[in-house]
Amino acid sequence: MMAFSKKAPAAPHLTHVSPTAAMPGAEIEVHGERLGSHAAADIGGRPAVVTLARPTRMGLRVPEGLLFGDVVVQANGAQSNRLPLAVATPLTENLHPVANPAIDAAGNIFSTVSGARGTQTPVPIFKIDSTGRARPFVRELLNPTGLAFGPDGYLYVSSRAEGTVYRVSPEGVVYTYAEGLGIASGLAFGPDGCLYVGDRSGTIFKIGRYLEGDDTIADRETFVFATLEPSVAAYHLAFSSTGTLYVTAPTTSSNQVVHAIDRNGTATIFFQGLGRPQGLAFDREDNLYIAASLGGERGIVRITPGGEASLVLAGSNLVGLAFHPDGRTILATRDALYAVVL
Repeated sequence: MMAFSKKAPAAPHLTHVSPTAAMPGAEIEVHGERLGSHAAADIGGRPAVVTLARPTRMGLRVPEGLLFGDVVVQANGAQSNRLPLAVATPLTENLHPVANPAIDAAGNIFSTVSGARGTQTPVPIFKIDSTGRARPFVRELLNPTGLAFGPDGYLYVSSRAEGTVYRVSPEGVVYTYAEGLGIASGLAFGPDGCLYVGDRSGTIFKIGRYLEGDDTIADRETFVFATLEPSVAAYHLAFSSTGTLYVTAPTTSSNQVVHAIDRNGTATIFFQGLGRPQGLAFDREDNLYIAASLGGERGIVRITPGGEASLVLAGSNLVGLAFHPDGRTILATRDALYAVVL
């Protein structure tokens, strides 16, 4: 009589991870075959909590403290193939960013301890150097909100409590640059060299181009560039390579828009369908990245120039981001900075 051996169960097979990057503690989905309801998973060699188990997909929570994130699933006594997951790693804690961090030409990162409105913090702006060390940069500035580097290499800072924009030298010396700007929040320099400022009550101001020592353009004339609806948080601004100004203004709606404002100050809707969109930035291909919710999932949303949106990083409490010259994306949460390669 011929003996039959029992066939070993087929190993699970993974096809893709969604999204492909995550903050520690965030939830991701793994898609594939033969995953099963009793499957287990590791991310970066550490057990991951399974939040959803189906034959073709699993929900996983990213463990804290990871430096890398290959995803592996075990089911039916067999192990799957590996799929990479980019995991954000902490840079600096004990901060209070309320908008994008700013990065200078040397790659130094600047972020805020903004504090409650009207409350002075001991060190409102920190500088994080290439070693990851955070050092006090400015000590006397009330409620710093938006940060942006100008063509002159100085850091420009808005104060939402004072309605003022300050100009800060590379040595940390603070000068008043413009006043009377309402609840000043988001900042962005346009291709014309002018500074654009978002007022939370609904106005985008434009401040005339200024270069120290050049009397022909030193007047810093301020006027209303565009008007939008008020925001419950802060305006966030970014320019595309074509010179169009993109603006988010968080409200309580879960179907919010990204505004596009042309050179004449005419505003149109570029995209609608985000939850509480905040800080935004463009990559070299003019894809727009926003800290927001999409389809109920919070993280970093990428919107192509054609208006196609997808979640590229899962994570909560994100308020902004900036692209570092070394290829990393610097993420700002409500109390810390993280780095990830998207």
